[in-house]
Amino acid sequence: MRITEAAARLGMSPRMLRYREDLGLLPPLRDRPYGRGHAHRQFTEEDLAAITAALAIERRFDITPAALAFGLRVLTEPAVRAAVADLGRRTGHVPPGPGAGGALDFEKERALRALGGALPGRAVTHAGEPRQDPRGPGARGDH
Repeated sequence: MRITEAAARLGMSPRMLRYREDLGLLPPLRDRPYGRGHAHRQFTEEDLAAITAALAIERRFDITPAALAFGLRVLTEPAVRAAVADLGRRTGHVPPGPGAGGALDFEKERALRALGGALPGRAVTHAGEPRQDPRGPGARGDH
């Protein structure tokens, strides 16, 4: 559906939808045309569901679309996550712990990514901490 239809269905202006797209709060277009011209987004049900979810988060936590977009950056960019965690420790919002070496954590994450996400025989948890392979010591995923 066109932007005006999507905006009307969501109860917001087309300009606000474009702003949310610019912030990265909509799923990326798979086949976006390059250059000028025919670049009008057709909004899908998936797009509308993402916008609705974002609106619910903004209302629940009383935050702006820009703040939500930054939260997504913190989740997806290790350097941003490390900088925010370091600030949290410095301001007392995040207790110092075993992973308190901000720059060291960033370098560890970068090394793990370079190795394809995990060392042989090790898996990586959602928090980025290595854990033992559930198949036992010496198990390798390259059979």
